[in-house]
Amino acid sequence: MAKPDNRADNVDHLQKNINHTIENLNEAEDYLSEHADEISPQEREQIASKNERRRESLDAFRSEIKDEAENQQ
Repeated sequence: MAKPDNRADNVDHLQKNINHTIENLNEAEDYLSEHADEISPQEREQIASKNERRRESLDAFRSEIKDEAENQQ
C-alpha cells in the first residue's frame, strides 16, 4: 500500500536545500577568488558553470517554496 503524500515539511526541506546550495556557491566563489591564479582556465570555467547551475537551482527552489506556501493556505 502506498504511503499518503505528506507535504507538511516540504518547505523545511526546500529551505535546507537552499541553505546548502548557498553555502556551496559561496565556498566555490571564495575558492575562485583565493586560488584563481593557481588553477587552470578549464577548472575556473567548470566552477563558474557549476555556480550558474546552482543559481538556477536556487530560483527553482524559491519557486517551489512559493508554490508550497500557496497550496498550504
